[in-house]
Amino acid sequence: MTEGPLIVQSDRTLLLEVDHELAEDCRRAVAPFAELERAPEHIHTYRVTPLALWNARAAGHDAEQVVDTLLRYSRYAVPHGLLVDIAETMARYGRLRLDKHPVHGLVLHALDRPVLEEVLRSKRVAPLVGARLDDDSVAVHPSERGHLKQVLIRLGWPAEDLAGYVDGEAHPIELRTQDWSLRPYQREAADSFWHGGSGVVVLPCGAGKTLVGAAAMATAQATTLILVTNTVAARQWKHELLRRTSLTEDEIGEYSGQRKEVRPVTIATYQVLTTRRKGVYAHLELLDARDWGLVVYDEVHLLPAPIFRMTADLQARRRLGLTATLVREDGREDDVFTLIGPKRYDAPWREIETQGWIAPADCVEVRVTLTEHERLLYATAEPDERYRLCSTTETKTRVVESLVARHAGEPTLVIGQYLDQLDDLAARLDAPVVKGGTTIRERERLYAAFRAGEIGCLVVSKVANFSIDLPEASVAVQVSGTFGSRQEEAQRLGRVLRPKADGRTARFYAVVARDTLDAEYAQHRQRFLAEQGYAYRIVDADDLLAGDEA
Repeated sequence: MTEGPLIVQSDRTLLLEVDHELAEDCRRAVAPFAELERAPEHIHTYRVTPLALWNARAAGHDAEQVVDTLLRYSRYAVPHGLLVDIAETMARYGRLRLDKHPVHGLVLHALDRPVLEEVLRSKRVAPLVGARLDDDSVAVHPSERGHLKQVLIRLGWPAEDLAGYVDGEAHPIELRTQDWSLRPYQREAADSFWHGGSGVVVLPCGAGKTLVGAAAMATAQATTLILVTNTVAARQWKHELLRRTSLTEDEIGEYSGQRKEVRPVTIATYQVLTTRRKGVYAHLELLDARDWGLVVYDEVHLLPAPIFRMTADLQARRRLGLTATLVREDGREDDVFTLIGPKRYDAPWREIETQGWIAPADCVEVRVTLTEHERLLYATAEPDERYRLCSTTETKTRVVESLVARHAGEPTLVIGQYLDQLDDLAARLDAPVVKGGTTIRERERLYAAFRAGEIGCLVVSKVANFSIDLPEASVAVQVSGTFGSRQEEAQRLGRVLRPKADGRTARFYAVVARDTLDAEYAQHRQRFLAEQGYAYRIVDADDLLAGDEA
């Protein structure tokens, strides 16, 4: 009998031997209930968390299936205490249920009366519920459906939401697939979402999350509100929907700082919805402007707090979250779970790469040694200035120039955080720069010129981190970033992951100043990509420059 590929440890970590003949079967079996933490070359690490187990329960898996999977694939005896913990954690989900009620509208019903008694004594729950209906039920105002779910998960008693959804205003939407078709994983993701009712689809950058959204819309056949990160992203969504579906120009509205169109399909920016005047979010009335049948959240991991609050009021609408990573630096993943829904589909980056749907990537950390003068400036700087100083040194700038020259003729993005640094680089590289102050019209013009090959190098600030479709980009050089943000690193690599017509490998360079905060933050930033299986090669900048001169 073959030894299993999995080592199950009492600290809730699972170690998967990648080269084992049963590794792929095992990975698929554990994915519903364990979060991938690290995926380097030979051993992948998963962690069994309460949120992952509740995700699994929400998706229809029970403790017996989880235990059977661990026993089937484990190389050694599975710690008994872990099996007990898994069963007891999963049993906490669904002992409280939210149900529709013909008279009271919505009720919180307990399958376990002591649990109901426990949560009703919480000061956070009391304002969210109404009259006690019987020993096992309490009335809930429909407007508190989302808020109550948030509070209950933090108390460790996640409620199963069985109250269902309104259909919303019907609107015909068909996919037009004469010259294209959904990829198998896109179809599977859309189906998994629809059968679950609401939830999150996690796919790598460049894997076509917009098409998953379009497929969900075609299934819903209803008016749809799409929330996106910026106006450029809104227009890319509109372009894709016009190209891929039966929707016409007149059926798709843009609700942004520039336009306020409410149509059967309305694409709104998070920014305009969270604009507050005199303490009031004036544009949230958009939510009541139509009887939406579906709400789509692009880059759901970025949801600002007001959108979380807004979404708590949208629990009667079907909700689809799209993201490349559920990592949130503020730890609010449980809010995504309760308010948008559980994770319905997740495809690892390297799996999609292996299938040829995204480009393979070579990640290189270029380590720079600062001059003595730069090191002295860094050493004597105030603590809150040090990161900026080490990120924007002249030495780093010269290395970026060398890297861009090395890849002359290849579509290249230079990405950074500090605007004066980017302006300087744009001047030295004779390249245009896109930053927050660049008008939407000018951004779209520059992106179009880059796609057409009229511009070979584009310098971009963090405005290009999200939802920017530049499939031709094959080289990215990151000169500075937002401290230790794992999200940002993943999104920036994603700018070059669209598959290339000639099949070439994408290049992602992170230029890092050694012996500084820049190096510390870089290590943290790289964590998510390392967890997805991307290994950074470390190259000394002096060797790189010497090679170029030779």
